[in-house]
Amino acid sequence: MIEEQSKLSKVQVLGMAVVAGICVSNIYYAQPILHQIAETFNVPESKMGIMVGLGQVGYGAGLLTLVPLGDKVNRKNLILILLAILFCILAAIGLVSNHYFIFLFSLLLGLTAVSAQVILPMAAELSGNEKGKNVGIIFTGILVGILMARVFSGYISEWSNWKMVYYISAGFSIFSLAFVYFKLPSVKPTFKDSYFKLISSSFYQLKRFPQLRLYALMGGIAFSIFCSFWTTLTFLLVEKPYNYSSDTIGLFGLLGIAGALVAPMIGKASDKGGSGKTQLIASIILLAGSVIIFLFPHYLVSVILAVIFIDVGVQSIQVTNIALIYRLDQKANSRINTIYMTSYFAGGAIGTFIGLKCWETGGWHYVGIQLVAFSLIVFLMNLFKAIKSN
Repeated sequence: MIEEQSKLSKVQVLGMAVVAGICVSNIYYAQPILHQIAETFNVPESKMGIMVGLGQVGYGAGLLTLVPLGDKVNRKNLILILLAILFCILAAIGLVSNHYFIFLFSLLLGLTAVSAQVILPMAAELSGNEKGKNVGIIFTGILVGILMARVFSGYISEWSNWKMVYYISAGFSIFSLAFVYFKLPSVKPTFKDSYFKLISSSFYQLKRFPQLRLYALMGGIAFSIFCSFWTTLTFLLVEKPYNYSSDTIGLFGLLGIAGALVAPMIGKASDKGGSGKTQLIASIILLAGSVIIFLFPHYLVSVILAVIFIDVGVQSIQVTNIALIYRLDQKANSRINTIYMTSYFAGGAIGTFIGLKCWETGGWHYVGIQLVAFSLIVFLMNLFKAIKSN
């Protein structure tokens, strides 16, 4: 079957990428400033790290309960509602006086930031034969948002305070609202039954597509590595021999952009049928990064290489997975996306909690063991898949 040309202009695709990045960045601002937030509320850093995991739990809950609505209601209207609620939460987060309220707001931020995942299937549906390319560009926006969130929050918190990070982000959400309202088209829903049947249909996609089960599991494990690494890296870098400040720690996010920049290229490769080889190579790069930071955590060059390798490996796997799942059934894109991304961010939340526990129990040595073990699992999954396909 010959797919039609994309209905989205370059400006629309780039704008969607920016908005998606702005939305998802909200659940990662806390990573380089956990010690500052912990000092404000006089709680241990390891306990404050829970807010990062709760953001991912909220995001996963939103994926499961809100993103499927993209197949039932007008996606543009759904995005606008989520952005408006997101603005209210961001504007209020600096007013809290108890760390338990911060945990609650982190959960709600994750829940409303899922508009990024409504944008992805919307773009896929409108992209025709440029599906992999456009999805890659928008996923790049999400990745840059995740990585630049650390740079942004690190510098803003040093310049002002951690609360200012969320106030400025509230302004970004207003920009996002304006772009979506004036620039994005309305997309007619494809699902006519009840909300309950919609959610049930989402889970049915798992039974329907064995490929989805494989990609969802692989994506979840890969993202657990990513989140465990970035959450605990903050604790490693504030200690000897580094003793880095929040703004310096945030700069490491710039190195991770290397992973984001390869996403459109990976998307193009997927459009041309090179997904299997790409995933195997990516898993090798991911494993190499984990081994390097496990063996040599106190050398700056090792940290730099690990950041680049882990980000390139994880993002290459994710972009390929996403391009592949959007070929399964275009009419069920939102529901398929729900299953994949729920597994993806559930993996991130699990990885964050395991990473925090490893750090608390045995420091970086235990964290490194976890990273290598999980990376080895991803590599073996891709190796067996490659052997089977050949």
